[in-house]
Amino acid sequence: MTASRNPDPSLHRQTWRIAGPVILANSSTPLLGAVDTAVMGHLPDPVYLGAIAVGSLIFMFLYWGFNFLRMATTGLAAQAFGALRRGEGTPLPLGMVFARAAFLGVAIGIGIILTQSLVDRAAFTLLDADPEIETLARVYFDIRIWSAPATLLQFAIVGWLLGTQRARAAMVLQIFLNLLNSLLDVVFVVGFGWGIEGVAWGTLIAEYSAAVLGIVMMTHYLRRNHGLVLATLFTRTALFDTAAMGRLLRLNGDIFLRTLCVLTALGLFTAVGARLGTLVLAANTVLLNFHHFMAFGLDGFAFAAEALVGADEGDRDRRRFLRAVKVTSLWAGAASILYTLVYGLGGAAIIAMLTDIATVRAVAADYLPWLVIMPMVGVVSYQLDGIFVGLTRGRDMRNTMVASFVIYLGALAVLVPLFGNHGLWAAFLTFLAARGITLGWRLYRIAGPRA
Repeated sequence: MTASRNPDPSLHRQTWRIAGPVILANSSTPLLGAVDTAVMGHLPDPVYLGAIAVGSLIFMFLYWGFNFLRMATTGLAAQAFGALRRGEGTPLPLGMVFARAAFLGVAIGIGIILTQSLVDRAAFTLLDADPEIETLARVYFDIRIWSAPATLLQFAIVGWLLGTQRARAAMVLQIFLNLLNSLLDVVFVVGFGWGIEGVAWGTLIAEYSAAVLGIVMMTHYLRRNHGLVLATLFTRTALFDTAAMGRLLRLNGDIFLRTLCVLTALGLFTAVGARLGTLVLAANTVLLNFHHFMAFGLDGFAFAAEALVGADEGDRDRRRFLRAVKVTSLWAGAASILYTLVYGLGGAAIIAMLTDIATVRAVAADYLPWLVIMPMVGVVSYQLDGIFVGLTRGRDMRNTMVASFVIYLGALAVLVPLFGNHGLWAAFLTFLAARGITLGWRLYRIAGPRA
């Protein structure tokens, strides 16, 4: 009874052991964007900044769309890790989770390279950039696209590391990637004068270097902790086990459709904002950074939920599963309150740091209150996403996301004509709230009645 009121203190430590490194690793990501912007900003023509923005946007959406590989691998690895912790079977199933995910990631990456002309045509048709910007962005695209197998292999590596609660290793890998990428940007662009090609080559080399480091890590961990030889995992017939591969593909498919809805929702937000005028679009772009900053922090607790909940599901410890849900959610909720306080007290200062255009600052300040309340609205959906990844309930994630997206479309249709950009932000918060409510209802149906 006491444990129920005061969950196991070790769970608090475990939560931070996973969340802390993730937050630190995520904090290195804005550094890369800042370095890209700085090195392009020192070139003689502003068209280079536009080109790197367009090129980076394409790959952000492309790889974000395939992030299902990281999420599915985390959930499956966590459950296999939990089953091993329970004493069921051998370490081989845990190793095979990685082998299948790595095989699938590299295969998809090769597929992206083979179909790059189609990706190129679709991306640049949708973006419809200025011809000069598009020409330079294509140079960036044509080089960086060759990094696809390495990038998706890293998704599998990071997913497995997080699922087995090795968040520090995942942090080292991510920070290594971002720091090496930043260093190569400076060397190739500032030192060698390669222009936008230098940024693309820097990213390509950094991605493959990180993939090699990740494979070295995996080889070490599998041999030292589980007695498995990584190379032999890819020669086993179990790699293509129909049931296991089918489960991986179904889970990936469900999460992909879920992610597609998120990407479309963000795209619609930008498109509708653009129709409200250039000033509104600029202000919304500034304010969306508040959303991204928040995601960097709250993702840490969602990832902790993925690993801890998945392990408890794998070893069938219902009591510990419920405590993991409570503890990770407690810390996520506390973090969301902190973000709200920071945005409420320092939002104007953050806007001033992001833009020095007075008119954009003024318009952004008008809509800042929506961002102040966003952390406490969004945290529920982010945290429940992590819980459902740990449970590997991809179908529930897909179905609730589709329902939330339909609600979002309805909110856009009603609120934007009535309230303009305030209506747009209200619709976006409605989308986040709908995700939290629908996933919360499903979690109650799964765990609540027996709690």
